[in-house]
Amino acid sequence: MIEPTNVFKENLALLPSIDAIERIDLVDEAGAVVAGIENKPGKQGSLAVYHYLQRAFGKLDAKAAEHGLAIFAEHTADARNRPGAHPNVDRLLEIASGAQALRIEVIAKG
Repeated sequence: MIEPTNVFKENLALLPSIDAIERIDLVDEAGAVVAGIENKPGKQGSLAVYHYLQRAFGKLDAKAAEHGLAIFAEHTADARNRPGAHPNVDRLLEIASGAQALRIEVIAKG
């Protein structure tokens, strides 16, 4: 596992490549896809974090969410101050606070 710094950009440099990933689906206990993160500009940082969390933890539970919040660094503080501005960080905040754990499904490029 990585040891996150206080700077998101530095943390991103420590994460595995997402070049072969098309998207990530987040799946609830019933098997429903509740959210997705595509590999496109503006989403690639979140995609890299969630991909790393899947590899490191196997699922998105409270422990994984806390680690993800540390990786998001300054964006976590901004998300706490501006709910809705960072939906992928908001999701980690919710799960860290007791919301249902999710399965992270990585969909490779075709």
